[in-house]
Amino acid sequence: MGVKVDGQYFQFDYFFLRDACTCPRCVHPSTQQKLFQTTDIPIDVRPQAAEALVDGSLRIMWRNDIPTFDSHESYYSLEFLRRYSTLRNRIRARYNDQRQILWDKKMMGKDVLYIDYSDYMTSDEALFRAVKHLSLYGLMFIRGIPKQQHDAIEGLASRIGNLKNTFYGMTWDVKSVKDSKNIAYTSLNLGLHMDLLYFESPPGLQFLHCIQNTVTGGSSIFADSFRAATLVRMNAPNLFQALTNFPVTFHYQNDGHHYYFARPTVVLDQYSYVEQKRISHVNWAPPFQAPFEIDIGGDYAAQFRQYIHAAKEFARYLEDPDAQFELRLEEGVCVVFFNRRTLHSRREFDALSGDRWLKGAYVDIDAFHSKYRTLSQQFRSEKNTTDDEYSWIR
Repeated sequence: MGVKVDGQYFQFDYFFLRDACTCPRCVHPSTQQKLFQTTDIPIDVRPQAAEALVDGSLRIMWRNDIPTFDSHESYYSLEFLRRYSTLRNRIRARYNDQRQILWDKKMMGKDVLYIDYSDYMTSDEALFRAVKHLSLYGLMFIRGIPKQQHDAIEGLASRIGNLKNTFYGMTWDVKSVKDSKNIAYTSLNLGLHMDLLYFESPPGLQFLHCIQNTVTGGSSIFADSFRAATLVRMNAPNLFQALTNFPVTFHYQNDGHHYYFARPTVVLDQYSYVEQKRISHVNWAPPFQAPFEIDIGGDYAAQFRQYIHAAKEFARYLEDPDAQFELRLEEGVCVVFFNRRTLHSRREFDALSGDRWLKGAYVDIDAFHSKYRTLSQQFRSEKNTTDDEYSWIR
C-alpha cells in the first residue's frame, strides 16, 4: 500500500506492516518481545480500514488476521514510517553507517585520542567520546591508570560490554615465558596480525593494559587494514575481488586445543545502501595461518595465484613504514582497538633488560555496537547539532 511520508509516497507491504505491529497484543510491554510468529499471519492479511492521522502517523484495522486477533488495530508512528521507508533510513536508524576514517602514521599521530582513566570510568560523555572515536578510527588509548591497579582491565572492558571468555581466560597476561605455546608470550618480533581468527566469532575489541615496561625494545605498532584494503580496491580492483572471495585457513593446534576456521581476507557489508559496499571487517593473521585447504592443484589453481598476488599487494600497503603508527606503551596506559580492523604487532625486545607485562581482555563487537547505539541515543541532542539527518531518530 502507498503511504505518504513527509510529502512523498512509499510502498509498504501489508504483510510487513502487520508483522511490525507493536501493540500490547503483539509485543509484550515489559519484555519487548513478540507474542506471535511471523508464520502465524495469514498470507492474505489486508487492511479493513486505514487512516492517515494529522501527525503523519498511520492507523490500520485488519481483516484476515491471525484467528485469535479479532478487531485488531495497529498504529504506526511517523518516525516508524520514516525509518522503514528506505534502506538508507533503516541502516542509519541503527547507527550502522558511521564514517570510517582511513589513517596512516601521519594522520594517527595528529588524531590519536587519549582519554583519562577516571573520566572514562565515571563519565558517560567521555565513554561516548571513546566509542565514537573507535567507530571512526578503530584505535584509542586510556591513560592514567593507577600503578598498583593490576586488575583494571576488567573494569575498562566492562564499561563497553561483557568480557569474552576464551581458552586464555576472561583476562590474560602477555609476558615472555619459557617454552611458550603462543608467539605473543615470547620476546620475539611479532608481525602485524589479528587475534583468534581461528574462532567462528573472533573478538571485536581488544584491550591491552601496560602494567610494566622497562625492557629495551618491544615497541607496539598499529596499522589500518581498511586503508590498505581500500588502496588495493582503488588501484587493482581485480586483486581486491580476490581478497573478498578466496578462503584463507586459520588454526591453533597446540597444548590440547584444536581450533580452525576459513574465511576471506576482506568481508564487505552486504546490507550497505551504497553501490560500493563498505568494508565490514578484515581477516589477517599470518602467524596463525594454516596451509590452504581449497583445491589449489585443480580447479582453483588460477584463483590461488590471483589471491597470492592480491595478498602481496595488501601486505605491501600494510608494511609501508608510513602506514604504521608506532609507540612504546607506557605503564598505566591501555590501548583499545578493533580486532577486525586495526592490526597490531610488537618489535622484538631484550627479555633480560627488564620486565614487560601487559594484561589483555576481549569484548565482542555486538556489545560495542549496543553501547554505541545507546550512548548515541543518550547524547543525540549533541549529535543533531552536527548531523541533522539523525534528528528524527528517537
